[in-house]
Amino acid sequence: MMRRIWTVFTKEVTDNLRDRRTLGASLFYPLLGPVLIALIFAVLGRTVLQQSEQPLSLAVAGAENAPGLIQFLKQNDVEIRPAPAHPEAEVWAGNYDVILLIPASYGEDLRADRPATVQLVSDRSRQSASVAVSRARSLLEAYSRQIGSLRLLVRGISPAVMETLVIERIDVSTPQSQAAGLLNITPYFIIFSIFIGGMYLAIDTTSGERERGSLEPLLINPVARWELVLGKLGAALIFIVIAVVETLIGFAVVLNFLQSSFGARLELHLLTLVFVFLIALPIMPLAAALEVAIATFTRSVKEAQNYISFLTIIPALPGMFLALVPVKAELWAMLVPTFGQQLLINQVLRGESVRPLNVIVSAVVTLLAGLAFVSVAAKLYEREQVLFGR
Repeated sequence: MMRRIWTVFTKEVTDNLRDRRTLGASLFYPLLGPVLIALIFAVLGRTVLQQSEQPLSLAVAGAENAPGLIQFLKQNDVEIRPAPAHPEAEVWAGNYDVILLIPASYGEDLRADRPATVQLVSDRSRQSASVAVSRARSLLEAYSRQIGSLRLLVRGISPAVMETLVIERIDVSTPQSQAAGLLNITPYFIIFSIFIGGMYLAIDTTSGERERGSLEPLLINPVARWELVLGKLGAALIFIVIAVVETLIGFAVVLNFLQSSFGARLELHLLTLVFVFLIALPIMPLAAALEVAIATFTRSVKEAQNYISFLTIIPALPGMFLALVPVKAELWAMLVPTFGQQLLINQVLRGESVRPLNVIVSAVVTLLAGLAFVSVAAKLYEREQVLFGR
């Protein structure tokens, strides 16, 4: 039995290795995640660094109404330039990041010890302007605190009386968790590589063989149908493992040598990579079984590609939500195949401790789901319609 399964396995692996285009595609797509994150960090880091180090260029309307404020801004390396005639329209068009408007009543309110109003015109939806807007707001708040302290000193009151609460921040985060907070999308790419790694072989060994006419000669051999399925699943599983290893190595190279724009650096050690691989391991037979079953059920290669391409997105979607909505790794989440593993992978990347029970439950549930789809694929191969699809 094992010899027959091994024969089918080697046959499918050899055929896939001969198809260089398919092999190249299966090896290229797993690198999309590391390359994309490297590009995002490189561009984002360069933009933030340039905007933070360069002097702030601030367009001001009514600068003559607040000479003290203008002098304060210049002392803090702010380049003052005239504001356009239509500030809101210019900011909305993206010609200016932020514009400061100082009304004529500013000086009178200040001399009367009343709150003096200024306006910052900005577009919060424009991410490229966020650094400039934040710097301008911080400088205005610092000037406001300075004027408030001077008012109290004139009246013989210590500015300390306004400090009713002293907040000392104790940050328990580590460079590992800081960087991982920016990389919550990483589990998405790992799950994506699992489903994309064996997709081409699963399609080629079922729908592809059916269209080429080589499936019927294979079925008339003295090999049980379930043995054929196991051989094809094993071949797909090998390429899935290669894709995941390739993705993890890509992330390790990118994250260990790419300095984060936010001052945090994430180093993926060998033990971390092994742990992530072991957590993702139960998903691999599930992915292979799902893809073989779908490709067997469909009528053509094109139809199989449409279905399985959509399938590669669905299991990875929870990883996208992890970047936006925080979800704790509770036991109930481990009952959802692929979702529990993504939560656990995120914990590992953050350097947090992982509960062994969560790992066991998620692995058992996912393996049982994979076994169910293996049974489905085997039953599909028992039908004579496997030669025609559906």
